Amino acid sequence: MERLRDRVAIVTGAGQGIGEAIARRFASEGAHVVVAEISPALGEATAAALRAETGTRAQFIHCDVADARSVEAMVAETIATLGAPDILVNNAGIAVFGDPLDITDADWARCMSVDLDGAWFCCRAVLPAMLARGQGAIVNIASNHSFQIIRNTFPYPIAKHGLLGLTRSLALEYADRGITVNAISPGYIDTPLNQRMFAENPDPEARRKVEAKQPVGRLGRPDEVAAVAALLASDEARFIVGANIVIDGGVTIRMYE
Repeated sequence: MERLRDRVAIVTGAGQGIGEAIARRFASEGAHVVVAEISPALGEATAAALRAETGTRAQFIHCDVADARSVEAMVAETIATLGAPDILVNNAGIAVFGDPLDITDADWARCMSVDLDGAWFCCRAVLPAMLARGQGAIVNIASNHSFQIIRNTFPYPIAKHGLLGLTRSLALEYADRGITVNAISPGYIDTPLNQRMFAENPDPEARRKVEAKQPVGRLGRPDEVAAVAALLASDEARFIVGANIVIDGGVTIRMYE
């Protein structure tokens, strides 16, 4: 099934992990994908792999989502080379964790600039073209941190709570103009970043302990998040407005044990 045939999709942070899985799923669904990535090596590799695997038009465009001018240039290049964007996935993000009184102003700014400002910059850049055509889908990759709090993760949850607010606000603003805006909140996903974290942890049982806390007994897979993103980006989801779909194996519905 090619639910996204000939749609132009921008996926930020698509060089690895969840973003790469989403870009791959979109390409398999027939979309032409812009891999908007800050790392040229990762971005080029992902775009080349998508072209080889699916034959779709996949293109790497360098983008620092924390820089509004970089975002605007990325969207302009997308329009010039592939056409107006039909889909935006705000996936790029960073984790900044710490004790509130130990976090510096620079730490705070770095977290907010990527995880919240970056999503807004991208939305602002694609919305005019979407509104002109009367159609479009925006999917924001949030986190369980967008509605739950864990100690020593400050200020990351604040940015992700803000991302849900952005999702809902834009969803209502543009629901009657053909634009759907929704969010996905992944839990613990088996990404390269988390794999490196486990490998660097001095506790050899670190991964097993995390898996044991998951009701399903394992971490999530990036392709499981990508499947939901493909649905939200498709015409099948036109009546889903301002939703936050949680993909966490049930961990956040479980009370303490």
